[in-house]
Formats: sequence, C-alpha cells, structure tokens
Amino acid sequence: MKISDLQSKDVINIVDGKKLGNVSDIELDLRQGKIDAIVVPQFQRMFGIFGSAGSEIIIPWRNIVKIGEDVVLVRLEEAKAIRSEEEDLHAHP
Repeated sequence: MKISDLQSKDVINIVDGKKLGNVSDIELDLRQGKIDAIVVPQFQRMFGIFGSAGSEIIIPWRNIVKIGEDVVLVRLEEAKAIRSEEEDLHAHP
C-alpha cells in the first residue's frame, strides 16, 4: 500500500462514529522501519466554512482497527492525540 492510497480514504473513529478527516502524512520509526502513526489535519471553522488547518490528530498505528477499501477505522478514545501547529513549533524550534 502507498501513502497516496491512505490519503484517499476517510478516517472514521469507531468510538463515536465521527469522520476525523483524511490522512495527510505518516510518522515513521526509521530505526525499526515501521509506521508509528498517521496524521489527520483538523480544520477550524470560521462563519460556517472551513478555514485553515490549526491542529492535527496523531493516531498511533496500534489504534488502527481496519484499513478498508474506502475508509480507515480507528479507535480514538482520548483527545490528547490532538497537536496544534503552535505546540509543534515550540517543541521543535
């Protein structure tokens, strides 16, 4: 499977049935040669329309339940997987 195959699939949280978005990136563990997590951007709404991406959800690979033809089913019970761009800049100056 290619990253472009993942990017075309909707990411759905099976805990609450919500669509989280689409995969924008992956995080790799280069030492072990495996995927650590998928990254799903979160868009901020302004006046009922989508604005710019303000944060992203980092979903650990172990939380992926099933990768289907059209969707990626994940189990995400905690909101602490959300990382804002501002936090990321402070963590990696």
